[in-house]
Amino acid sequence: MNVLLIDDHALFREGIALLLRPLAQPLTVWEAGSCEEGLAQLARQPAIDLVLIDLALPGMSGLDGIALIRERHPGTPVVALSSADDKDTVLRALDAGAMGFIPKSSTSAVFGGALQLILARGIYLPPSVFLAGRHAGAERHAALPPGEPVPAPARGRHPEELGLTPRQAEVLYLILQGKPAKLICRELDLAPGTVKSHTSAVLRALNVTTRTQAVIAAGKLGLRFDRP
Repeated sequence: MNVLLIDDHALFREGIALLLRPLAQPLTVWEAGSCEEGLAQLARQPAIDLVLIDLALPGMSGLDGIALIRERHPGTPVVALSSADDKDTVLRALDAGAMGFIPKSSTSAVFGGALQLILARGIYLPPSVFLAGRHAGAERHAALPPGEPVPAPARGRHPEELGLTPRQAEVLYLILQGKPAKLICRELDLAPGTVKSHTSAVLRALNVTTRTQAVIAAGKLGLRFDRP
């Protein structure tokens, strides 16, 4: 697996790289200190499997960086990192195209658990996105015992348990990554009308109407995808 980590603090990048190494083998971690440098890395290394990007970066912001990555490399999933985990910040990252969000204020255990979930084709979101109130996430983190990861649902669910067919599950997986309909058609070798029909089915199954709502619903359900 090839992971690109975009953050302007070298010490933080080194720490995340250490957390990643036991989780996936073989693993190559590419590093960048800015969005501009990260975009250049992506242009040189098109085989990146996952991008982890800080939202507070010098120069181009992380939110703008996510949007550009989605535009230029729609096949590459992006996960946001941020020192802020209020609901507004999380939703802006998801709206920009992120498929997950990990607060930088998390303990190493929480961070490691979140990375493990993401590498296992799951979706990690902080509690703040599920609870009411601007500071709900901070309150939930404070209530957890030291070092205990924020819990996902007790048992990860598979899309088939929602009544989705294997093909609809594939479409949902690509939607959650922020891939546009044209790319989904090409990647799955499906006609536009078929993708539109499957998209309607998966949104109904999640009881949502937008991609951002779908990411939140999938995270709340603890959806896992069986992908090679």
